[in-house]
Amino acid sequence: MPIEFKKTVAVCEDFCTIEEAEGLLTWLLDTPKGKINLKKCTGLHTAIYQVLMALNPNISALPEQESVKNILIAASLLDDY
Repeated sequence: MPIEFKKTVAVCEDFCTIEEAEGLLTWLLDTPKGKINLKKCTGLHTAIYQVLMALNPNISALPEQESVKNILIAASLLDDY
């Protein structure tokens, strides 16, 4: 499972597909202070980026994958970089 939902953190690993977008959206709406850990994420479907852009959650761990990190920066999801 590419996204593991914990109490306050959603941990994304490998490639997160469109099938995970609705679950992530629901979890973020139900967990307003929830954080996203992208450290082991190798890619995100555009639907996942749209959820992140719409809700702008706190990203607690940056992706190691440079291409994913660069897209997050370009989408202004990482304000500090």
